[in-house]
Amino acid sequence: MPATTATTARSPRMTVTGTTLVIAAPARTPVPARTRRPRGPYRRLFALPGTRGFTAGNLIARLPMGMFGVSAVMMIAGQRGSYALAGAVTATGLAATALVAPWTARLVDRHGQARIALPAALIAVLGSLSLVVCVRTEAPAWTLFASYAATATTPNIGGLSRARWTHLLRGDPAAHHTAMSFEQAADELSFMLGPVLAAFLCTTAFPEAGTLAGAALLLIGMVVFTLQRSTEPPVTAAPRRGSPVRALAPLLLLFLALGTVFGSMEVASIAHLDELGLGAASGLVLALQAAGSCAAGLLYGTLRPRSLRTCVIALALLMTLPWAAANTGSLAALCVALLLAGMATAPTMVTAMSRVHARTPEGRLNEGMTLAVTAIFAGIAAGSACAGLTVDHAGPVVAYVLPAGAALAALAVAAKGRAINRI
Repeated sequence: MPATTATTARSPRMTVTGTTLVIAAPARTPVPARTRRPRGPYRRLFALPGTRGFTAGNLIARLPMGMFGVSAVMMIAGQRGSYALAGAVTATGLAATALVAPWTARLVDRHGQARIALPAALIAVLGSLSLVVCVRTEAPAWTLFASYAATATTPNIGGLSRARWTHLLRGDPAAHHTAMSFEQAADELSFMLGPVLAAFLCTTAFPEAGTLAGAALLLIGMVVFTLQRSTEPPVTAAPRRGSPVRALAPLLLLFLALGTVFGSMEVASIAHLDELGLGAASGLVLALQAAGSCAAGLLYGTLRPRSLRTCVIALALLMTLPWAAANTGSLAALCVALLLAGMATAPTMVTAMSRVHARTPEGRLNEGMTLAVTAIFAGIAAGSACAGLTVDHAGPVVAYVLPAGAALAALAVAAKGRAINRI
């Protein structure tokens, strides 16, 4: 039989060759390959091995940072009936932290996070437990000061976490910027939720509940954090030359001014709301500033970093809004103003912290970041004191001039020289 070829009108095609029937596969229409959507910067960040583990411990241990002060004040004032004593005890703890924290950070740099941070956290927890016992048993007042001063060994968990990101993301400045933005958002979140949780526990359970819960969270979080050994920065063998204080001096002035912004804004807002008869809502209203900073921090992590000068200019402009809103006497206007003012905080802090990373001598990163935090605490104390005096003598509306003035001072520092603006 001669070879013939027959083609069906439908696919597949059939070809007869001799006595063999061959069925040809249908021609396939090329299907365009699916374009993979690029991962977001935060998804890429937490895809790195070990990052989720140390971040979980970091967030747990960070929450008590916003709890301890409020819990101590409510516990001492509730049991001893003296806000003056409560304020003096917490002020002593803040002063002790300013002295002890840099030394703790220096030990971390020399010996590693796991070997120093966990024992230091344990000492702080024992100090908190001692404070509870002394308050409960009506021990002499000096025991309260000594107990709360022992909590000064609390490690700077934000600095420890930032050091891990810096170690993991060396050579990738874009990812490092995202990580630093996340850390700043976590700071804001802890200081937004911590006081609310502390007040809730102290008022609904018993006066010591906030301190006990904070101590438990600190210890659990530090255990989880330090167990993640694969992401821990190695102890450098490089010579420890240069002083972080000398290298960071202009930046420490900047952080001092930023702390003054935060401290004076808080006192001015509490006093203004109390004058309006809305003192009970002060916690929620102040949380708006932290919420704005938290949201701005997460957004800033997805954008290209801006110069420090640009960030501080935005801060100086937006810090005038609460003063303008306070002059109207409108609660809604004040809420919006605080939300917008808070949105300038995180980008400024993230960018300033990147300068700390760049200027700190090798092998002293934890110490450098802790010095920055200590400068912020000093500024908060100074801002709170100045705002309190201004409220007593001129009223809370005038006190809103202080955060704006402190932001201008920060701008003057940021514009002072080229070194502070170089990464």
